[in-house]
Amino acid sequence: MPTEDAAWVGAELARRFGLPYWSFSLTATDANRWAIRLVRALTGRSRILFHSYCYHGSVDESLIVLDGSGRPAARPGNVGAPTDVLTTSRVVEINDLDGLARELAHGDVAAVLIEPALTNIGIVLPEPGYLAGVRELTTAAGTLLIHDETHTFSAGPGGVTGRDGLRPDAVTIGKAIAGGIPCGAYGLSAELADRALGRADLDLVDMGGVGGTLAGNPLSMAAARATLGEVLTDDAFAGMIALTDRLTASLRATVAGAGLPWSVVQLGARVEVRFTSPAPRTGTDSNAGSDADLDDFLHLFAANRGVLLTPFHNMALTCPATTASDVDRYAAVFADAVATLVGQASS
Repeated sequence: MPTEDAAWVGAELARRFGLPYWSFSLTATDANRWAIRLVRALTGRSRILFHSYCYHGSVDESLIVLDGSGRPAARPGNVGAPTDVLTTSRVVEINDLDGLARELAHGDVAAVLIEPALTNIGIVLPEPGYLAGVRELTTAAGTLLIHDETHTFSAGPGGVTGRDGLRPDAVTIGKAIAGGIPCGAYGLSAELADRALGRADLDLVDMGGVGGTLAGNPLSMAAARATLGEVLTDDAFAGMIALTDRLTASLRATVAGAGLPWSVVQLGARVEVRFTSPAPRTGTDSNAGSDADLDDFLHLFAANRGVLLTPFHNMALTCPATTASDVDRYAAVFADAVATLVGQASS
């Protein structure tokens, strides 16, 4: 049965992201899978277009990259692919509007599904005008636009979509909105919702829809209401981002002072170190700048001094409980790690 919490959460997500209609899943991956099925049904087109080195969970269609020659290829490490991803998907680099226009010109792309900034290959920010260009090109091509804000939610209370006043046709999200209790959600524009509800031939509820007895269950909805209403509030985001600004400035000062060819990139309450300079502008460039040994060194150096980072990249997230002293402690540990690296290199 629907719950009052579900209605409250839907209204709050609508306020934050600007899309009026919301439904729920248990994960962002499920929300993305349902969005893909929906846009294929409504457009009559089969392909989905992604950014190279994107992250949309374990969605089969998204496991596509551009290889060293700039040609589409299955992403390395893909497990048990049900079909060749080259038959389901198209791919371009983030910040490449010319490439996007070329791929859309095939006329077979149902939707462009993107993170507004790459996050899972290190943060790669959209260049000025890029996201507006994506919206313009997709509209002209009759292609729908989906923003996956699961990770880019760190940008603000409404992610990048809300922060920058963007207007995608759909938004997907998961993870953080319920504070760790399994939950995902997808939001639709009024026009897209009307198109879906006008199709009597589509089973939008059970096996054809997001499905699952537990989707939108009362526990998930209560957790989402508590998280969005009491924890990840507008004021909390303002404090988190201010602390991340402070941390970013410290990390950049350390890198510059040591003369390292690294970059520090921030997305709201999230900041990452990449071992290349200038900061990567594409997913392929960011992947090429990865260094597993340096990642492990910096993680272990911090862990041995009582600071635990997320278990991938060198990404730090502030949260509502983070304090200025927490930020300064990690900045000092990072400075010690860099000094140790530089000292070993010169000895």
